[in-house]
Amino acid sequence: MTTMETPWAVGPAEVLQSLGADAMTGLTSEEATARLAVTGPNQLEEGPRRSEWLRFAAQFTNTLSAVLAAAAAITLVIGDVKDTAVIGVVLLLNGIVGFIQEGRAERAVDALRHMAADHCRVRRDGEVKEVASAALVPGDIVMLESGEIVPADLRLLDVQALRMQEAALTGEAETVTKSVDALEPSAGTLLADRRCMAFKGTSVSHGRATGVVTSTGMTTEIGGVAELVQSQRRSLTPLQVQLASVGRTLAAGALVVCVIVFVAGVASGEAVDRMFLTAVSLAVAAIPEGLPAVVTIALAHGRAPGNRPPPAGGGIPWLGHCHLHRQNRDAHQQQNDGRAGVDACWHLYGER
Repeated sequence: MTTMETPWAVGPAEVLQSLGADAMTGLTSEEATARLAVTGPNQLEEGPRRSEWLRFAAQFTNTLSAVLAAAAAITLVIGDVKDTAVIGVVLLLNGIVGFIQEGRAERAVDALRHMAADHCRVRRDGEVKEVASAALVPGDIVMLESGEIVPADLRLLDVQALRMQEAALTGEAETVTKSVDALEPSAGTLLADRRCMAFKGTSVSHGRATGVVTSTGMTTEIGGVAELVQSQRRSLTPLQVQLASVGRTLAAGALVVCVIVFVAGVASGEAVDRMFLTAVSLAVAAIPEGLPAVVTIALAHGRAPGNRPPPAGGGIPWLGHCHLHRQNRDAHQQQNDGRAGVDACWHLYGER
């Protein structure tokens, strides 16, 4: 038995010869058992899964979440329970959203696994038998009828008015008419063009056919999809890498700005605790997400008793912060959190 990389590019007789199979008698039980020991069961493998708690905890390991957590810890230490609660709720909501999104990958793999047929009809020892789909091996002769799910990747040997529904794999909404004619190697580049193949997980919408198994388990086309989905949980996409880099840059920049504002405010005569909370508000406002902007607004309202006017002489803590936002209004309006911070400042001091 040898594995064929392009079974759609050769005729049925050559495929059978390469796989060491006979279309009339199929494999013997002994040969099927020996091949199964080599190829393994015809099942989609499940990658290692982290526990639910570990997946949830991983949502708080990025830089921006660390900034929020630090802000919450600082406000808790200085006794601002209300501000701590607001930041904590935002941090928790962000973690829940990330946890739900990561869980979609696992559900996608489960859905692919459930698409597999439990049993199928094959020719073995010269007889038609019903066997578990997990026991299929390359070289098995499988018979398909209308309404059945394809148990493995097959090179079609005989078709009778066969039409397949392959939307789950190729995305084609319309059924596909199949044939046994070989294709040019270049013509079979796309899955949707391989009309002489039937793929694991697709279904027969009309007609019947006989095919020889060419791939099983994770070597099938749907197995490749499952492997890609699983790998996305372990590796970061280029966009995620860039976002992580931007997050670190924003965190570093926010820290520098907070230190400058704190030092300048204290030097101008403002209270240390007030300037400290102002710096914390700036750090939270730097998080590029919609929800954390609520924290900034809440901190702003909480630190401006009675919404009183700013100190005479244009003190730094709030009026200076509003002037800074106003000068960069066009840029901040492109970010929801930035715009929320601007509008909150203008609302506090009537600078519309």
